[in-house]
Amino acid sequence: MSDFTLQVDQHKYLPLGGREVHAILTVTGTVAQAPPTEAAEVIIIDTSGSMTGGKIREARQAAKAAVDALREGVEFAVIAGDTSARMVYPRGRKLAKAGQSTRDNAKKAIDSLDANGGTSIGQWLLLACDLLESRPGAIRHALLMTDGQNNEGEEAFARALKKCEGRFVCDSLGVGDDWVPDELRKVSNALLGAFDFVRDQKDLAEFFTRITEASMGKTVAELALRVWIPKDATLKYIRQVSPTLLDLSGKRTPFNPLTGDYPTGSWGAEEREYHLCVEVPTAAPGQEIRAAWVKLVRPDTGDVHASGNVLAHWTEDLALSTRINRKVAHYTGQAELHELIQEGLSARAAGDTATATARLAKAKQLADSSGREDTARLLEKVVEIDPGTGTARLRRNVERADEIELDTGSTRTSQLRQEG
Repeated sequence: MSDFTLQVDQHKYLPLGGREVHAILTVTGTVAQAPPTEAAEVIIIDTSGSMTGGKIREARQAAKAAVDALREGVEFAVIAGDTSARMVYPRGRKLAKAGQSTRDNAKKAIDSLDANGGTSIGQWLLLACDLLESRPGAIRHALLMTDGQNNEGEEAFARALKKCEGRFVCDSLGVGDDWVPDELRKVSNALLGAFDFVRDQKDLAEFFTRITEASMGKTVAELALRVWIPKDATLKYIRQVSPTLLDLSGKRTPFNPLTGDYPTGSWGAEEREYHLCVEVPTAAPGQEIRAAWVKLVRPDTGDVHASGNVLAHWTEDLALSTRINRKVAHYTGQAELHELIQEGLSARAAGDTATATARLAKAKQLADSSGREDTARLLEKVVEIDPGTGTARLRRNVERADEIELDTGSTRTSQLRQEG
C-alpha cells in the first residue's frame, strides 16, 4: 500500500498587473507493507564493436548483477544491442519469470555475449517496448548501457523514442568517454528516466545493482500530475526539479479543455519536486483566485492520491508583492545552473571561447553560492577563475571524461538547505 502527500510552496502575492505565478510542488510517497507489485524489467547491454576487451567482460558482470537483484517472480528479459537488437534471454520475444533456474540460465546466456557491429539505440528500445507491452498493468522498466555514439539516423531515433514514450521508464548509463550525453538525455526526456556516467567500467556492476534495486522498490505504476488552470490562463511550464531536472511541459495529455495530465512514471518510497509556472489574467487589488489545482492521479483508474491548490492574490503592498519564496528561488537557480553549463559546453565545442568562458564562469559562481560543491569541483576542471581579479579563462587539454561528467551531472539538483 502506498500513501502520498502533495505540498505546495509559493508566495501567492502579485503586484498590480502581475500575471506570472510560481509554485514548487513537493510530492512524497510512503510505502507500507503490501504484496509484491507486478513488475517487468528489461536489461539492455551494448555489445557493439567498441565493447571489446575489458568493457564486454565488465558488462557481462554488470548484467548478471542486475539479474541477481531482480525480485522473485518479476518478469524479465536481457537484450544485446548492436546494429540491431537481439534476445539474449529468454529465447523468443517474450519475458521470463525470475526464479533460481531462470536467473541461472540468464547468467549463462549473458556469459556468451561478445562485441561486434554498430550502435542503434532506438532499435534496442523498440524491442524492449515490444516485450514490456505484454505486461500493461505492471511497473515497466528498462536499464540501458552504452559506450558509443548512436549510429542510426536522427529521424529513426526520434521515431523510436516517440513510439516508446509513455510505455515504460528507462534509466540509462554511458560508459567511458566515447559516448554522447545528448543522446542519453533524449532517452531520459522521452522515457522519464535518469541517465548517468560510469567513468570506470569496473563500477558498472554497482550501478546496475543500484538501479535495478531501485526499480524493484517501485510500488505504484504510472502516476500523473493532473493540472487544472483557469480559462484564459496559460501553463508556461511544469518540470521536475528534484532529484533531477526533467521538463514535462510537452507531455500533456488532455483530460478536459482546462485540465491536462503530465506523466511522472512509477513511484516507490521517495520524494520528488516540481516547478509549476502559470500565467493568469490580472485582477483587481485584494482579489484572490485559484491559479492551478493539482492532483496526483493514476490516469487509468482515476484514483486521486493527493492534491493541492496554487493561489494568486493581487496587492498594492510592495513589501508583500516583492517577497520571494525561498524554494522557488532555489530551484530557479538550479535550472539556471544547468542551462549555463549546457550553453557553455555547447559554445566550447563550437569554438566560441568568449561565450563558453562567460557561461561556465557564471555557472561556477552560481554553483559556489548555491552549495553545489560537486558541480563546482567539476567546473574547476574546465574553467579557471583568478581569485584576485575574477578573470576567467578556459582550461586547455580538458579530459573528455571530465567534460562528460560535468554535462551529465548538471541534470542533478540539490535540495534547499534548511535555515538555521
